[in-house]
Amino acid sequence: MFGLKTLGQFIIEKQSDFPYAKGELSRLLRDIGIAAKIVNREVNKAGLMDILGKAGSTNIQGEQQQKLDVYANDQFISALSSGGECCIVASEENDEIIRIDSAVSKGAKYIVAIDPLDGSSNIDVNVPIGTIFSIYRRKNLEVPASLADVLQNGTEQVAAGYIIYGSSTMLVYTTGKGVNGFTLDPSIGEFCLSHPDMKTPETGTIYSINEGNYVHFPQGVKKYIKYCQVEDKQTQRPYTSRYIGSMVADLHRNLLKGGIFIYPATASAPNGKLRLVYECNPMAFIIEQAGGKATNGESRILELQVTELHQRSQIFIGSRCMVETAERFMLEAGKLSFADIPALTI
Repeated sequence: MFGLKTLGQFIIEKQSDFPYAKGELSRLLRDIGIAAKIVNREVNKAGLMDILGKAGSTNIQGEQQQKLDVYANDQFISALSSGGECCIVASEENDEIIRIDSAVSKGAKYIVAIDPLDGSSNIDVNVPIGTIFSIYRRKNLEVPASLADVLQNGTEQVAAGYIIYGSSTMLVYTTGKGVNGFTLDPSIGEFCLSHPDMKTPETGTIYSINEGNYVHFPQGVKKYIKYCQVEDKQTQRPYTSRYIGSMVADLHRNLLKGGIFIYPATASAPNGKLRLVYECNPMAFIIEQAGGKATNGESRILELQVTELHQRSQIFIGSRCMVETAERFMLEAGKLSFADIPALTI
């Protein structure tokens, strides 16, 4: 049994890992934790309030925004604006970057990219959802912060994490020194260290993919799925198919138990669907720090060149051996070839 250590205490203890920081990163992570508690409170009483259902608007992705999408976005932006450590927020829910020009944020060194509520299609049916965040340092403190500060490769992240709102609420994050998980204790209102130094198994028996889109997948993905379904005692196949429809929920399970999460390109979305800046990069950082692997089927996610705020990518992420096997199937099938996919629309 681990001694009770709160997120705040843990962050302060680890401050020395960042000689260039003077407490700003610690306070920034604290602000994210506070906003997560507020969002968690609303998520947990969503069925009792008029906060379920569609908000009547769409985001830059053309996706219907849920009321909780908008609420979560507002809460994280508010917390990051008032904390004083963040100068730009890049959110899935906003077309453009949000500049924070308040008096308290003057000279702020950090950029936050965030998906405020991942898996929002699950909100109305009480299925786990989450928040994904990524933190970067400004490239040049001598000039005003700009979009260029957001468009950094994933290798430049100084921290990344996610919050999962489920049977219990957890905050999992990394600063490049391993991965640690904190469970919210509602009796004291604090995130407490529950999963120190998280490591994902090198291989697993779970694959997570929306098989309903099978007909649209590249041949390499189709062949890998069939490989997962073939009986083979040595590799513990057939694997178990588990797909929740929330990247945070699927990856959290696979991080703990071992497995692979795949969101491939399709004929209608040849660049993939998930966003590189605030979904793929932070999750890749976390999984790599836990001993796993994350690629786009060919190249390391964290090394992909970021050119657009809402840039998309396909992703193969999870236990290292499973991702490498999937990569081999992609390579043998000609990587991203869609020649044999029927011309159907999703």
